[in-house]
Amino acid sequence: MKPLAVQLYSLRNECEQAFENVIRELADIGYAGVETAGIPDSISVEKAAKLIEECGMAIAGAHLPLPIGSAKKEVIETALVLDTKWIVNGAVDRNLFQNLRGVLHVCDLFNEANMAAREFGLNFAVHNHWWEFGMVDGQLPYKVMLERLDPTIFFELDAYWIQVAGHDPAAIVKEFGKRAPLIHLKDGPAENYEDPMTAVGEGAVDYPAVVEAAEDTAEWLIVELDRCETNMMEAIRNSYQYLTSRGLAHGR
Repeated sequence: MKPLAVQLYSLRNECEQAFENVIRELADIGYAGVETAGIPDSISVEKAAKLIEECGMAIAGAHLPLPIGSAKKEVIETALVLDTKWIVNGAVDRNLFQNLRGVLHVCDLFNEANMAAREFGLNFAVHNHWWEFGMVDGQLPYKVMLERLDPTIFFELDAYWIQVAGHDPAAIVKEFGKRAPLIHLKDGPAENYEDPMTAVGEGAVDYPAVVEAAEDTAEWLIVELDRCETNMMEAIRNSYQYLTSRGLAHGR
């Protein structure tokens, strides 16, 4: 059974208003960790990291800009202060996935970012959306990426987006194996990327199958809801209850 974290992007509005309250509530729910996606201006990265540690949670990873060019120094320093080994990025321009040439350019960017991360003892992981799993110039971008990316680059597979793209997320998790140590869990109808999301366990994704597929390879399972029609914190709490009560993940 793998530890369960939550991606703070899910609670980005709440974090902007009261970051400390959000972190303490997540700890009270029982989450073993959080994954950051930007720290509010109201608190320093150092204080945020200390607060998370004081609450008994680990930082499972950090969604950050690519550590290349002028951004390299700040990105690396942020990851080191957060004391996480994972720099995660999935924010490259979606338009680059309209043709194979763009996909190959993305691979070059990720390879450069990975070199910078590894220079400082950090790991670099790519977070997918649905567009990596749709046909482009007769090829699936994710397969091109698996071939063209440095083998030391990992993936944070988002099971929901994989299903939105028309694939079986459990089968994809199996296919990636040890290259996918981080798994994002979101739920909903999984028919269209604009659909409102639900708490994990209340939608169309077969999460028992996904978790079973990741059992031998995942380090973290991470709840992330981009948006939700219900109260977000309630959905985050319900996701935790579903996953832990069924023995699919464990908290602190």
